Amino acid sequence: MEFSEVISSRYSVRSYRPDTVPDDQLQKVLEAARLAPTAANRQPFKVLIIHTEGREAELQGIYPSEWFTQAPILLCVCALPDRGWERHDGKNYAEVDAAIVMDHIILAATSLGLGTCWVAAFDVPTARKVLRIPDEWQPIVFTPLGYAHSQLRPKSRRPLSELVVYDRPPR
Repeated sequence: MEFSEVISSRYSVRSYRPDTVPDDQLQKVLEAARLAPTAANRQPFKVLIIHTEGREAELQGIYPSEWFTQAPILLCVCALPDRGWERHDGKNYAEVDAAIVMDHIILAATSLGLGTCWVAAFDVPTARKVLRIPDEWQPIVFTPLGYAHSQLRPKSRRPLSELVVYDRPPR
């Protein structure tokens, strides 16, 4: 897929088939995460790979939607703040880096014909407990990873004129 096709065809999948994700495709998605740019190339993140089969009930404690556990795999990107680059005003970029990593994951998955859905509204204490996430790791975002059962619906996006501000008028 051309990059413009990847970004225009990516959507939040909320219905998955139970088909297995081939390991070579999972590895390509994980390689995209590894190659994601991070501040000062610190790579302050971990990607948890969670197989959902037989664990649906406990995993739905993290996010209580049936589709959250329909895909065979869940991925969770965690930030490692103690390894993150800090701007001169003290802003730690580990969370920003984790978000960039997840963006690479979902775009790589889309290019391979896999579905994803960015999930940030999850129960952090339950995620920590169920997945035994160390205290030093900060879970930032989840996505199911699998084949979409649904089809792309047209997306509504605001026009560039509402989103872009020039510091001076273009010539």
